[in-house]
Amino acid sequence: MFGQTNLYVIFKLAAMLAGLILTVPAQAGLREGMDAYKSGNYPVALKEFQTLAEQGDALGQYGLGMMYATGKGVTKDYQQAVGLFRKAAEQGDAGAQDFLGVMYAKGQGVAKDYQQALVWLNKAAEQGEAGALNTLGLMYSVGGGVAVDMVQAHKWFSLAESAGNKLASKNREVAELKMSREQIEKAHVLVRAWRAAHP
Repeated sequence: MFGQTNLYVIFKLAAMLAGLILTVPAQAGLREGMDAYKSGNYPVALKEFQTLAEQGDALGQYGLGMMYATGKGVTKDYQQAVGLFRKAAEQGDAGAQDFLGVMYAKGQGVAKDYQQALVWLNKAAEQGEAGALNTLGLMYSVGGGVAVDMVQAHKWFSLAESAGNKLASKNREVAELKMSREQIEKAHVLVRAWRAAHP
């Protein structure tokens, strides 16, 4: 229900790299780690992400967390992934906040806790993280830790779609089947208000 694809993970890592200013050695290490991850050279990816993570680098922690979450190059270990995502999330990394929220929602590596999921997903959503926006829509559409609210679900799906989440368009269409025209218009009003508050 709250799953993420490996392609999305790779895309997200690449997007974060493009927008971040790192020291030259850290930038080179991250680029090497990402290239290795994309090509399936997990031993090199592990080495690069591990080195960066040990230095407290949020993207290194995020990359290493993804390896543990997916079991690519390491034994799948949700607890390790949660610990790494938390370190990166506390530094403000939106991708890590997104995945930490998803892991709380699923109860992977931590006890299922929708309130914690909402805290981290909202932090990521505030930064425009497409996956978090879509996951919030899913939570409102099924009542995951919140009351079912199709207007809110539609709002989050619309924002996620605008942010580039490919699943959000279909999710929004499904939500609309359960909504009146008035509810859909109310969702559009909420989207416009969100965008005005998050230029």
